[in-house]
Amino acid sequence: MKRIKLIASGGTISGKGANRLDLKDYRTGYYKGEDLLEQVPEVLNVAQVDTSQLANRSSTKMGSSDWIQLKTLVNGWLNEKKYDGIVITHGTNTLEETAYFLHLTIKSKKPVVLVGAQRPVTAIGSDVLNNLWTGVKVAVDQQSYAKGVLVVANNEIHSAREVAKTDTYSLDTFQSGKVGALGYVSAEHTVLYDRLPTRKHTFQSVFNDNKFVNFPQVAIVYSHAGVNGDIINFIVDSGKYSGIVLAGTGAGRCSPKEEEALNKACQKGMIVVRSSRCSEGRVVPIESFDTFPSITADNLSPQKARILLMLALTLTDDLSEIQAMFHAY
Repeated sequence: MKRIKLIASGGTISGKGANRLDLKDYRTGYYKGEDLLEQVPEVLNVAQVDTSQLANRSSTKMGSSDWIQLKTLVNGWLNEKKYDGIVITHGTNTLEETAYFLHLTIKSKKPVVLVGAQRPVTAIGSDVLNNLWTGVKVAVDQQSYAKGVLVVANNEIHSAREVAKTDTYSLDTFQSGKVGALGYVSAEHTVLYDRLPTRKHTFQSVFNDNKFVNFPQVAIVYSHAGVNGDIINFIVDSGKYSGIVLAGTGAGRCSPKEEEALNKACQKGMIVVRSSRCSEGRVVPIESFDTFPSITADNLSPQKARILLMLALTLTDDLSEIQAMFHAY
């Protein structure tokens, strides 16, 4: 029987409501990982599971220092022969960001699976127990080997690169857009994959050897009709940031005032990445918009483009090298 390390970090999956109809005012971080495991004894029929409590709080409180700690722990446990995979319980609000960071920094081919929930275990129609069960099933399945970090929710298996939280309360909140899920867990509890990840990750990543202590600061700026350059100018003048990710309109566009401010940022040596506030589609170089040097984010969301730029800046500030990373990862 395979052995799994369950790392609990809090979120709705660990929450407790005042009653069975409490879907929004519940207390986060009530149950520990071992408490959740006791409620799904079927898990012990497919794996030996050891639990570890990283934290017990909302994922809105997770940051880069937590990512570094988690990455160090996961790499350490996966280096031990006794563990065949990792399952991490996590709040859904920033789960996709933690997942993508680990997708780029974990060195092992062994499965790493993140699971969360939209309703606490005390609520009618809770997804806690099913997501935990299917997460473990995916982690012990041999087909999950070498596929990078996975997110399992609502019986679907998603790659950390494409997955996003798309709805505030619905159980099918995690989607992978037009590229779709990697696979699913069927009604007979069989793990089935329909496609493979196409970008580099985990054991292929240039970031998996880095001994991170901290990261260059990268800000996200959201573009909209009539916006001026004040926020960008404030970021530049603060002297605290090494990069800016523009969540641009359409294909990564911005207003004339923002364009002026981003020019100033580039002149100060900052790296600018153009992404889109659209949920689908690629951002690619546009000749008429080539008024300042920038990186295009491909189809990465602004929040994931920020993570990749933070990691890239630990290795290089060369624009062509960073652009190549955005194509590869």
